[in-house]
Amino acid sequence: MFDTVRDDLRVTLDEIRAAGLHKPERVIGTPQSATVEVTQGGRPGEVLNFCANNYLGLADHPEVIAAAHEALDRWGYGMASVRFICGTQEVHKELEARLSAFLGQEDTILYSSCFDANGGVFETLLGPEDAVISDALNHASIIDGIRLSKARRFRYANRDLADLETQLKEANAGGARRKLIVTDGVFSMDGYVAPLAEICDLADRYDAMVMVDDSHAVGFVGAGGRGTPELHGVMDRVDIITGTLGKALGGASGGYVAARAEIVALLRQRSRPYLFSNTLAPVIAAASLKVLDLLESADDLRVRLAENTALFRSRMTEAGFDILPGDHAIAPVMIGDASEAGRMAELLLERGVYVIGFSYPVVPQGKARIRVQLSAAHSTEDVNRAVDAFVAARAELAG
Repeated sequence: MFDTVRDDLRVTLDEIRAAGLHKPERVIGTPQSATVEVTQGGRPGEVLNFCANNYLGLADHPEVIAAAHEALDRWGYGMASVRFICGTQEVHKELEARLSAFLGQEDTILYSSCFDANGGVFETLLGPEDAVISDALNHASIIDGIRLSKARRFRYANRDLADLETQLKEANAGGARRKLIVTDGVFSMDGYVAPLAEICDLADRYDAMVMVDDSHAVGFVGAGGRGTPELHGVMDRVDIITGTLGKALGGASGGYVAARAEIVALLRQRSRPYLFSNTLAPVIAAASLKVLDLLESADDLRVRLAENTALFRSRMTEAGFDILPGDHAIAPVMIGDASEAGRMAELLLERGVYVIGFSYPVVPQGKARIRVQLSAAHSTEDVNRAVDAFVAARAELAG
């Protein structure tokens, strides 16, 4: 049987390559940092890393690593169980309490990833008599999570408040019992921030709950790094926040839902990814506690990230590149053509700058781009070198 399937799969893989959509995996031989050493899949040697979610540079921070070492000795390597059987340690409860306090929510529940967190919310909270109203550019994990539920599905154009109100009216007209508006806090392909204050206003007007996936914001967006609800002054008006420990908060893995107490309590009883997945490794939980210590004790990393972001965006704009507007550390350099974006990424790697080109179906047709991600770990020299490499690669591409 598999001989036939193999031929079909090879055809599909060939089509992916022919369309320029193949995603090679480059192998690095160093810790995640501002610079990494590529060992396979590209120009070998040390390169500047401008494509990781390591926004605060904490993935190899010595205090985070020390906390992880200490946790291994104290708590062991893994739990080999789910939470409700014998998979809950003190360190897990401590991290949940700290995240709740940091995010201004009543309770928090940990998951093995934010993908699982988003996959476990909708089916638990919403039934066929309910409605979920989702931004059109929400993350794939939100889309998949919604598909698992039996709720009626409404979609509104990205950050379009008029369209959101139209969908809320339609949900009301259909007699929805519960309504949940869900949005990314920051849209990862564009670096755009959701208009949360206005979304919360509409939620109040139409008696809806608000859920925000703040994976690309918590740790560095907002005055205290508490994410887009803090940025927009609506920390007390957002009902559910999902997020990850795998980006700014240390870069490892793991996710969470921080929400109203009753929501978290029900998730502990019925959320399938929580009930049927192994507990987050204690070493990650302990290291995440150290990350929160660092974030709450100083803002130097957030300041440095903001400075690096402003420098890159201003210099690239001055050099004539088309960068989507904003001040987020995601700085998409718009190319347009998919093959050209891929070729530019290759030329940049040859010049010692590691970035990735994104094209359809990850982004719309004709909107291919190179998504640059700044980090607090980058120096001013690193940022300037990256801009100079972009200029040189463009010149070679033009040819």
